[in-house]
Amino acid sequence: MDIQQQFEAAVARSKELTQRPTNEELLKLYALFKQGSEGDVTGERPGGFDFKAIAKFDAWAELKGKSKQDAMTEYIAFMNNLYQQYK
Repeated sequence: MDIQQQFEAAVARSKELTQRPTNEELLKLYALFKQGSEGDVTGERPGGFDFKAIAKFDAWAELKGKSKQDAMTEYIAFMNNLYQQYK
C-alpha cells in the first residue's frame, strides 16, 4: 500500500473514533490533512470573530514548507495513535 492509500485509509479511520479527540488533537489532524492533501496554506487569514476559522488557518499555516509526503506520514502516525486511544 503506497503512502496515498495509507493516508486515505487513515482519513477513513478518523470517522470511526468512538470518542471525540481534544480540540488540540482535532486542529493537528486538520492541519496535517490539509498540508498532506493541498500543500501550503493559501489565501488570507480569516478576520473578525470567526475564531474557529482563525485557529484552523493558523494550525495549517504552522506547517508551511512541510512536504505533502511528510504531512501524510505524520497524519498516518498521529491517527494510528488516536485510534488506539479513542477506539
